[in-house]
Amino acid sequence: QSTTEKQHGTRGRRKQFVRVYNASENTLLARFQHGAGVLCCCFGDQGHVLSGGIDRMVLEHDLATGQTAVLGAHERPVRGVGHTSAGYARPDVTVTGGWDRTVRFWDRRARGCVATSHVSGKVFSLSAVGPRVVAALSGRRVAVWDLVRSLEAPEVERESSLAYQSRAVRIFPDSTGYALASIEGRVAVEYFDASPAAQERRYAFKCHRVRGADGVDTVYPVNAIAFHKGQGTFATGGCDGFVFVWDGQNKKRIAQLPRFPTSVAALAFNDPGTLLAVASSYTFEEGEKTPPPLDQVFVRRVDE
Repeated sequence: QSTTEKQHGTRGRRKQFVRVYNASENTLLARFQHGAGVLCCCFGDQGHVLSGGIDRMVLEHDLATGQTAVLGAHERPVRGVGHTSAGYARPDVTVTGGWDRTVRFWDRRARGCVATSHVSGKVFSLSAVGPRVVAALSGRRVAVWDLVRSLEAPEVERESSLAYQSRAVRIFPDSTGYALASIEGRVAVEYFDASPAAQERRYAFKCHRVRGADGVDTVYPVNAIAFHKGQGTFATGGCDGFVFVWDGQNKKRIAQLPRFPTSVAALAFNDPGTLLAVASSYTFEEGEKTPPPLDQVFVRRVDE
């Protein structure tokens, strides 16, 4: 699993790091530095870690050699990064989305940008699985790419089916659709297939709502979605501090983890699906207040 860490540097400047851990053994494997806050990171292939952030840089870290290389840069902060499987467009394609309203495709071997796709809003979240890339944008827009067809322009850009700002998007493990979460405690399940039969399977549901003693629900943003590759189930994490696990096909909740100290900011299953990492960090959904003393990453074992 990979996380970010803040550390005070000289003259009041903050150094920002991507840390890579062996989650099973709880050991630190490597640490790589950005010039400013890190907003996204993911694993590539062959022991590489990719990251981006407020310094606008897209960095690639080689775990074998310990070397960090600059893959490229956006004109504004980088908010999403993903890595596609080889063979769909070009081998080793890294995808990044930024607040400069572009999604860029990088060939790490050539150390350059192979395509820039302009979209209508800032990228708030990005997911890449197989031949598909989906970006959740500002203005309640969603852009979808089919890498077999084109890198230069999205296959479709449309309005979100959810009524409020998007917070997270993740593609199904089989690349047939995606789940989209909003700040209004809802998740939409969408399909790429445009046929009427496939579109009839679309739905949205309420989640991450806490009912008070007066019977009124407090609605919390859904910050994170993570799919289990083996089962096809998915977990959601919200500002209520809860993680729920859902069976999307049967439209039911199948598990709930004990409440975490504060907002769940990020989620990730490991590749075999035996571990779930949960980042607990206050996300200012209640404005300025004294947050818990620590930002923490919890690793939970996943039972059958």
